[in-house]
Amino acid sequence: MTPAINAAKKAKVVFQVLEYSHDPAAESYGEEAAELLGLNPDEVFKTLLVSLSGHKSPLAVAVLPVSHKLSLKAIAKAVGAKKAEMADPKVAERTTGYIVGGISPLGQKKALPTVVDASAEGLTRIHVSAGRRGLEIALAPNDLLSLTRGSFAAITA
Repeated sequence: MTPAINAAKKAKVVFQVLEYSHDPAAESYGEEAAELLGLNPDEVFKTLLVSLSGHKSPLAVAVLPVSHKLSLKAIAKAVGAKKAEMADPKVAERTTGYIVGGISPLGQKKALPTVVDASAEGLTRIHVSAGRRGLEIALAPNDLLSLTRGSFAAITA
């Protein structure tokens, strides 16, 4: 069990865990998950951490489809920061308790402002990392929002 799975269980939300054999040579963890699990890449979401300027929180979490790129301007605007840039991977790992490629928006060590791309609103369920490479958790986008105290916003480039 990972902290992400435990968080979903504790909240009693409906979820499904999917496992695949992760290839350490894979260039994109999210695209690898979509391909190996036979999922639509628009329904598999990656979790990225950004460093913020002009905000009370030094970091924020962006959750967006693996098939898209993050707009740093859009994530900064969505959380009310002056500027956002990609967080240092070591800081992301230390803050979340997960390793890069397995960072889940659920069950992080520290609660951070979380924004889920607005494209998730129209979906019945999305897939996000379950807390380690090779493990995905499928759940309703609104359940993800309530578990992370997040919000929807258009954050893709």
